[in-house]
Amino acid sequence: MSSSNTNPSLVRDCLLTVNTSLGYLQILPTIPTSKVPSSIWSLDVLIQSKHKVSIAEDGEHTPRLDYSGTDSPVGAFFLTALNALKDNPTAVPVQLRFLFPSACGYISRSDFLQQRFEFSEYISKVTSFLAPLQSVSAVEQASNASDLNRLLPKAIGVLTLKSTISFQDLDAEFNNRLSFEWLLPTTLLPRRIAWVQGREDSDCIERAFNAAAVLGISLVILDEAGHWLQDPASPWAHLREAFIEIDISSDDGLAERVVDAVRSYPHNIDGIVTISDVRLASIARACAILGLPTERAEVYDIAADKGRTRMLETVGVEESFVLPDADSLDFYLAQKKEPLKFPLVVKPVIGWCSDCVSKVRSLPELAFAVRKASARHANSPKPSTAVVVEPYVDGPEVDANLVLLDGEVLFCEISDDFPSPADSKDAGVKANFQETQNVMPSGLPQIEQDAIRSAMRDSILRQGFKSGVFHCEARVRNSRVEYTTQYEVLDLAVKTNENATGLEEPQIYLHEINARPPGYLESVAVMLAYGVDYYALRMLLALGPEEIPRLRALSQPFLEGPQFHLSLMIIQQTRAGLMKTPDATKEFLEKHTAIRANVVDYYTRKKGGDMLEGPDAEALWWIAFLSVVDRHSRMELLKRVEFVQENFTYEIEAEKP
Repeated sequence: MSSSNTNPSLVRDCLLTVNTSLGYLQILPTIPTSKVPSSIWSLDVLIQSKHKVSIAEDGEHTPRLDYSGTDSPVGAFFLTALNALKDNPTAVPVQLRFLFPSACGYISRSDFLQQRFEFSEYISKVTSFLAPLQSVSAVEQASNASDLNRLLPKAIGVLTLKSTISFQDLDAEFNNRLSFEWLLPTTLLPRRIAWVQGREDSDCIERAFNAAAVLGISLVILDEAGHWLQDPASPWAHLREAFIEIDISSDDGLAERVVDAVRSYPHNIDGIVTISDVRLASIARACAILGLPTERAEVYDIAADKGRTRMLETVGVEESFVLPDADSLDFYLAQKKEPLKFPLVVKPVIGWCSDCVSKVRSLPELAFAVRKASARHANSPKPSTAVVVEPYVDGPEVDANLVLLDGEVLFCEISDDFPSPADSKDAGVKANFQETQNVMPSGLPQIEQDAIRSAMRDSILRQGFKSGVFHCEARVRNSRVEYTTQYEVLDLAVKTNENATGLEEPQIYLHEINARPPGYLESVAVMLAYGVDYYALRMLLALGPEEIPRLRALSQPFLEGPQFHLSLMIIQQTRAGLMKTPDATKEFLEKHTAIRANVVDYYTRKKGGDMLEGPDAEALWWIAFLSVVDRHSRMELLKRVEFVQENFTYEIEAEKP
């Protein structure tokens, strides 16, 4: 780090006359005092209306900015800013922080300013003058006011401060958000990725595809006929370079079909990405055939199988068992010498979204749950009837997301997975484990978070992975905290002496490893809270060793941690029928405007005309996700979540019998 002070000879508060077609307005250059990364320096500028500043009679002695044209991004920006002040004697002065490189290099991602300052409470607008893969040269700092004619066209971007914020207020925030290597000395070249399965709509993938563009990565989408990205005239065609129609069924022939599609494309493809669990191993096999960067297909096979994952673990393996099919349960029980210890959890070895996961308390419930789980994927493209049975761990559940490079943890964040309906003490066998909300950062004791980070890394390496972006789910057995209701809000709290008596050392009990980024909404939530984009990192990993410098740079979170407490809360289905409300989330936010500023992202999955199967359905589909935030208090955040849960409503046409 080094000081960002501009040259002291640039006179503070020196009046500058801007000559534009709009008339003479005044600019007051000021000098920032913050510390910022050594590769950047800044210049603060205050634009005021001509009605508020007296113009010197001797205009020749007033330094003039000869910058009336709009033939450059900076010129166009100035014209827009000046237009806002035109002939408005009551206009609030505009505070601007211009940014300049102090070193030569390549931009890690061209939207880094927008991405790192998104939802900053200090900034009203971020304007970037950068293009993907752009190289920049060092800009010498100003020695006098007239140098602004030379400097401003070379700015890489500008931050527009909120009217209530001072330049001094921004200094710490500036350092916090830009303390990473946004400028790289290594040459960055255009790359191309084949993306297999383009997702169901733009609302659940658009940010990821936009990340590819700002990284200088072209996308070729491989998916079924009729996909929303196929039509070159569609509103989303700009998100991809091309669309290749193929059968993406997750059967044994998928790898060869992807290989054929890549080989048939007229331009070189540098990597392949999918975020679909059931397709990860096939894509790894395709990469191996094509000589593209990948982890071994065999390790993806292990991660996709919850039974094999469980048997590799050092914690809980002796308490669990795997059945090849439902008919094997009786044989297993007949051979078992000791009685089962209930409650147990039953789930298919292949699955997602907590489908067919049950908590059982008796042998009849066990038999019912095993049959249900075994049948879930019996008729899938890659049939599976195997079931894993493991102990129910009565402890806090977490999502732990890790970015690994050759075994090194580049970034890890942990969120609290709040109790599901099946976690209730009196929950029956039909109660589900669908998530209710994930809250970040975690409220677990730091020693338990450190243990989770270490245990998840070990589990990933034990499966055979070396590098990747991983979404892990686990529970803490013998945790020092538990979920309790205080002040009418459910949250983690230190266990009472009675509940803590006789506790052994905490154990981290792995549920599953997903060898891809967390779901889209959670990935966006992490990017907003921490400044780290999992999808960008996953694409860079797919491009091999040449992208390691960018991978390391973009794995760095905000210096001071997450910018707010965030709950990724889920509106679950409570009844079955045909959804009547066109967009229940949008209607909720329009009705309850006071909370709108605290909802930074949302996605409505079930809209008007969609069928709701209800809470007892085998495939658990939620109605909506909302990312709710509070900058100051986890308690206040959870109160906001309670408000949403209590006031979120929707209409259905008719309930199913």
